[in-house]
Amino acid sequence: MAKKYDWDAIAESPKFQELTRRKRTFLFGWWGFASVLYFLLIAGAGYAPELFKIKIIGNINFCYLFALFQFLTSWGIAMYYAHVANKEFDRLTHELIDELQ
Repeated sequence: MAKKYDWDAIAESPKFQELTRRKRTFLFGWWGFASVLYFLLIAGAGYAPELFKIKIIGNINFCYLFALFQFLTSWGIAMYYAHVANKEFDRLTHELIDELQ
């Protein structure tokens, strides 16, 4: 038979609130950064096309490098999230589980 948990008590737990606050802060902060970066590409291509047409290396222009930077930034954020989740979020989760048992 499955264990019954008092989900209201868990939601009111200081550890759970700290965990959700830290995750929310992390996720919305990086989401905001990635969104601004994304819209800079669109706005730059629309309002500063001459800047985005500047050739950097051969036929590779600033727009291509900016788009590549966005792709690499997404991977970087994902790897950083995995690092923080393994180090911080998992620790808080284990502390919460230990508190509940």
